[in-house]
Amino acid sequence: MPSSKRSSPSRAPSAQHPRGGQRPRSGPATGHSLVDQVALLLTQLRQSPQPADALLAAHFKQHRNLGPRERGAISEACFAVLRERNWFTHLAKDGPGEAAGRTRRLALLALAHTGAGVAGATPEEAVWLQQAQATAQPANLDDPMRHNLPQWLAQRLQAQLGDEAWPLAQALLTPAPLDVRVNIAKAKRSALAVSLAADGFENDSTPYSPWGLRMQGKPRLTQSDAFRQGEIEVQDEGSQLLALLVDARRGDMVADFCAGAGGKTLAMAAMMRDQGRVYAFDTSTHRLEGLQPRALRAGVRNLYPIAIAHEADERLKTLAGKMDRVLVDAPCTGLGTLRRSPDRKWRLSEAEADQYPELQARILTAAARLVKPGGRLVYATCSLLREENEDLARAFAAAHRDFEPVPVAEVLAKAKVAQAEALTHSLGPSRVEATVAAADEAASEPATASRLAPSPYLRLWPQRHGTDGFFAAVWQRRR
Repeated sequence: MPSSKRSSPSRAPSAQHPRGGQRPRSGPATGHSLVDQVALLLTQLRQSPQPADALLAAHFKQHRNLGPRERGAISEACFAVLRERNWFTHLAKDGPGEAAGRTRRLALLALAHTGAGVAGATPEEAVWLQQAQATAQPANLDDPMRHNLPQWLAQRLQAQLGDEAWPLAQALLTPAPLDVRVNIAKAKRSALAVSLAADGFENDSTPYSPWGLRMQGKPRLTQSDAFRQGEIEVQDEGSQLLALLVDARRGDMVADFCAGAGGKTLAMAAMMRDQGRVYAFDTSTHRLEGLQPRALRAGVRNLYPIAIAHEADERLKTLAGKMDRVLVDAPCTGLGTLRRSPDRKWRLSEAEADQYPELQARILTAAARLVKPGGRLVYATCSLLREENEDLARAFAAAHRDFEPVPVAEVLAKAKVAQAEALTHSLGPSRVEATVAAADEAASEPATASRLAPSPYLRLWPQRHGTDGFFAAVWQRRR
């Protein structure tokens, strides 16, 4: 990737957290210091196939005497290492304890980087940490220590995006903001923004979604009246835009084909004002069970969760050709969510990534059978890779001539989404969405060149839009 200088962990203060407020300097109530706790968890994260958030949740369940501030400090330190593992590992390769102490040195660096303090450090470790914090990141440092991505992923992003791959990699190292979606069936965004702020939950309107509020810091929203009354749901702004693309209307039959946790399901149900039906399909019974209490809190009564074995489940046949709207938020690499789940990049292999397009194509084809003539089909991922996005959408369109592409910018503009056109540009040399002349010109440019190309699809980028990375394509079934 092109060279770009980035500050070392030393730029974060050791006592004052970057978002404000003092962090605890004493060890947790377990008798182990924060350094010990973080080192233990880093070892477990390296050895376990579990996602980081699940492993941390299990650890805190076992150590209930850890307070909220301690849990926050430990979590942020672990996630800091996961985000910048290559750079942190480079800094920690030598020091007190040599190889046996490398994990502990990683913990010290992470706690200092996030401002939590390192009260458990020995005098020798404190001297080493001060030296490590003073280490600048030279411009000629090997790329892996700057982009902090697996090499296969860095190479693929650079091939697809050119120069834009570097700002994307930088953006993926930044923690994601906390967005909420206002439940439009219960509240108005403007009024709720004021009431939340009055209760101490500072917020701003999201720049694109007309439903969204971006919270300042990481407040405990579950303690707010708005959350308890079902007026808000935590949901990234990009995910909100996917629900807007579906444009579910009162009286519609709607299917969320890969409902997962159900955030978009609830958003579509709110649009329908309890008139019509929303089917939530998923292969995970556990996740669907978790959707029910959220639906009750949101006041949703037209939800029909159905656990299916796979995309060809026999129960789907009875609904073939009956759906006004079908959303396919397909299983994917999840690379667009690395700001929230940085461990994903280390757990995902290139071979596994290459298996997703075939699965996605099967699921999209199966879901398309549910759409009635004149109905709408939306395909979406939270991936950054073209193989899961533009390539798959074009292949589907070529094989299903009864589905007519709908330009996403038009749909978003009708939904009163600000700057709709700016949300639909593909990045990197494009020989499909651009004109033939532009394509010929792109072919003569160096491989590292980047360009914005007009596109019929939704393309959200962390470095450009401040959202998670999302893709979406929209079709209407011909009558």
